[in-house]
Amino acid sequence: MKTDKTEPTLIFLDPEAEYTELFSDYLKQSKDLPWTVRSYTRQEDLEENEKGRSASLLVLSERAYREGRPELQAGRTVILTESGLVGDVGCPLVSKYQPADEIVQKLLEIYIDLSGDRPLPFRERAGGQKTKFIGIYTPVHRSMQTTYALTLGQMLASEHRVLYLSFEHYAGLRELVPETQQKDLADLLFFLLSDEKRFLLRFHTIKRNIGGLDYIPPMKSGQNLLTIPGGEWLRLMDQVESLGLYDYVLMDLTESMQGLFDILRKCDRVYTLTREDRVAKAKLMQYRQVLALYEYEDVLEKTKNCDLPRFHSLPAEVEQYTRGGMAEYVKEAVRELERER
Repeated sequence: MKTDKTEPTLIFLDPEAEYTELFSDYLKQSKDLPWTVRSYTRQEDLEENEKGRSASLLVLSERAYREGRPELQAGRTVILTESGLVGDVGCPLVSKYQPADEIVQKLLEIYIDLSGDRPLPFRERAGGQKTKFIGIYTPVHRSMQTTYALTLGQMLASEHRVLYLSFEHYAGLRELVPETQQKDLADLLFFLLSDEKRFLLRFHTIKRNIGGLDYIPPMKSGQNLLTIPGGEWLRLMDQVESLGLYDYVLMDLTESMQGLFDILRKCDRVYTLTREDRVAKAKLMQYRQVLALYEYEDVLEKTKNCDLPRFHSLPAEVEQYTRGGMAEYVKEAVRELERER
């Protein structure tokens, strides 16, 4: 049976059987991607099975390319380079030996450029219950808010699909999770405003994952947060919810952004970290008074105050945050959120 030419299709060819199996399995398990995936280790099999068909992307390993380009009509051919010696071949080049998610992001970017202005439907989207937004905010600084948020996010991600968004002025996440990718939350917001019909594809070219937790790299310059109207953050929340990809979206919030109170109001649950010292209590009291003054008492109704105990030590790596004292403390919040679903 021939494939409809309008169906997005990715054909992968690599004589290296183990790599082909692992990479094609990764693609097929990533259900949010737009393509039907078919993979081959022999050019003869590809040409026989794909005769009369076309592909959106034909992805060849460097070895497959050197052995002879298959006869297949494709919107774009991409070569996964191994030696770095392919040269000018008129095709996009992507390094083969890098994390699979980074390869996929580059393939998505190529696919977006190929599509022009046509809408790009995804093959499958996650369905089910409404996305719950979890706001994490405290006016008391140095309260381990980000550590708490990342721990909660990774623990929830063991059973659910979770997205983490950081609005810290100096998030520091790039130091905790080194990466070569340049796109961040600012780019995601730009795509929302300028290319909304392909937002889902753009989203997948930016998101990263650590410890099973999806996240968007925070803005490189926190100064940018100060200039963005609060309504744009609310629009972003609506758009992320409309994707139907996540059970939870954790928002690591600060007063470095406009519209903080409206964002807190839109959240289903708010966690506020507290301290027992006099100054911390005074800050929390003023925060509550300001919420009441501007008629945001409903935020307090959905807020859970968390008085963190003192931890003797914390894991050195973000991926290890699901172990140790903080993780034990966060278990109650996980159980609470589970009960509310």
